[in-house]
Amino acid sequence: MPSTRITSALSSAETAFALLTCEPAPLAFDARPVPGLPNRTLPLNELRELLIGVPHYVETTDALWRQLAHHAREWGPAWVVGAVGVALPGLTHMAARIGSAYTRHADDIDSELLAGFLHALKHAPLEPPRLWLRFCWSAWRAGVAVVKAEPTEELPDDLPTGSRSPALPYGHPELILGRAAAAGIITVEQAELIAGTRFGDTLIEQLATETGVPAPTLRMRRRRAERRVAKAVLAGDLTATCRPMTLGVVR
Repeated sequence: MPSTRITSALSSAETAFALLTCEPAPLAFDARPVPGLPNRTLPLNELRELLIGVPHYVETTDALWRQLAHHAREWGPAWVVGAVGVALPGLTHMAARIGSAYTRHADDIDSELLAGFLHALKHAPLEPPRLWLRFCWSAWRAGVAVVKAEPTEELPDDLPTGSRSPALPYGHPELILGRAAAAGIITVEQAELIAGTRFGDTLIEQLATETGVPAPTLRMRRRRAERRVAKAVLAGDLTATCRPMTLGVVR
């Protein structure tokens, strides 16, 4: 008897995107107003391939996502699917990161992460900079919320009952940053600064060039944010806002 396979929200979105971008009339994006992109109209699947693994200036990604979000808001469901399809490589990567230790919640993580992205796509302010990152953090927070409530009170058979220290939010560093941002301990921008420069491939100097903020200032901001996260981790509490305290830099 054939097995029943449940299709996740992200898999369904990929299928819809493939149908939307197939020949002979794929949905296309006018890239001419976007600095740094080819001066022509691009099928959305070609646009997505162009973006994968290639760094672009923040002016490019902001203009690109501002236009995609406008189309999704004003031009109907096809453009909602199209914008999600362009975002899917990033969303899929985030889902894998969040769900690596929670495989039984993979479908729920996919669904909530997609819902968080859609909410930002439809409602987030489009004028402030770093639009793509703000969309991503909206998705990340929604996905993390699924595993935040994961029960942890069941004890191993060989562990004596009695007084226990508060459970610390151990896990992948980016998961901790996501929880810290969701709890208001640090801002989304601070979490992205730490994640990009500590665990990603972004250099402080590169970020300084893109944002116009001096590199020493960015390092100072990162250090302060890391101290706040370190305090929350040591206290075993990522559910309440913490004040800065002097600790060594988290690496």
